[in-house]
Amino acid sequence: MIPDPRPGILDIKPYKPGLAAPAGAVKLSSNENPLGCSEKAARAFAGSAPRLHVYPDGSVLRLREAIGKAEGIDPGRIVCGAGSDEILQLIGRAWLGPDDTVLQSQYGFLVYRLVAMQSGAALVSAPERDHRTDIDAMLETAAEHKPRVVFLANPNNPTGTWVPRDDIIRLREGLADDCLLVLDAAYGEFVDDPAFESGMGLVDQYDNIIVTRTFSKIHGLAGLRLGWAYAREGIIDILNRVRGPFNVSVPAVEAGIEAIGDRDFITRSKEHNARWVDFLTQQLGGAGLEVTPSVCNFVLVHFPQTPGKTADEAERFLTAKGLVVRDVKPYGLPHSLRISIGLDADNRRVADALTEFMQAG
Repeated sequence: MIPDPRPGILDIKPYKPGLAAPAGAVKLSSNENPLGCSEKAARAFAGSAPRLHVYPDGSVLRLREAIGKAEGIDPGRIVCGAGSDEILQLIGRAWLGPDDTVLQSQYGFLVYRLVAMQSGAALVSAPERDHRTDIDAMLETAAEHKPRVVFLANPNNPTGTWVPRDDIIRLREGLADDCLLVLDAAYGEFVDDPAFESGMGLVDQYDNIIVTRTFSKIHGLAGLRLGWAYAREGIIDILNRVRGPFNVSVPAVEAGIEAIGDRDFITRSKEHNARWVDFLTQQLGGAGLEVTPSVCNFVLVHFPQTPGKTADEAERFLTAKGLVVRDVKPYGLPHSLRISIGLDADNRRVADALTEFMQAG
């Protein structure tokens, strides 16, 4: 007989990642970097092989120092994990329980729901406006439900939209002092607008902000599982008390040190992404599809509900042509598809295929 788990655990639907691409197909479902990763990071990964029998440094000091140097922040305020997903899980472990509430925006990242449910906490969502976080709605919902933790992805996945620094400050100042504001900036490196604030600059101003980052997106290290968070020393101390003692592997440390310092690769990735986001937005818009303006490495495409032109039919059409994209029904977007930016030829294939799809019949 299997012992019953804690109440609520069996209500959790495991996270469903983007579909893998079969042989010969192109995977555009998981927002991975189509350029791969930094060659320096790849060499560092390979060079770590002779030390795989040795436990990693539990404090990952060298990695934290490399991050601090690259970002201009204090390494003592950094904690690292197996992807930013683990950091989000640690936040739930440290601050959430059955009597607590988590607040997110309407189309928040699916892991926020998992963190709440795993902790036994309630989850509430504030409505968005035009697939963009509505700060007024967030504050109204917070006033009603008094959340313990607020998760805000900025920029947001799966919409690709963002809110400016002034709105982040307005949100923080409108929340209770004992409420944690978690700014998930997994896609922050893609944004150049001077009004954007990843949250790093706000940690000095507020005691109760946590900023999470990842090496999975612009750095192209999704397969290594590496992420980090930045916050006041007291928050970092708490996170260190609930994380595993060796939660970041030796290869991840070595590759991460090189990746965070390879500015040429980061620049090439940003330039490639910006060019093809603009291309797909223009081409798909010209084909008669609505595309939410995106600053991330994907676009959210909305389809009509007309038979023959729906999102489900478009996904099947693309799959038949060897193009695997992301179904976003779990986010409450049944009439949309999320399409990651790929290599040049892949992006052209997507544009041509969806143009053909919309013109057919």
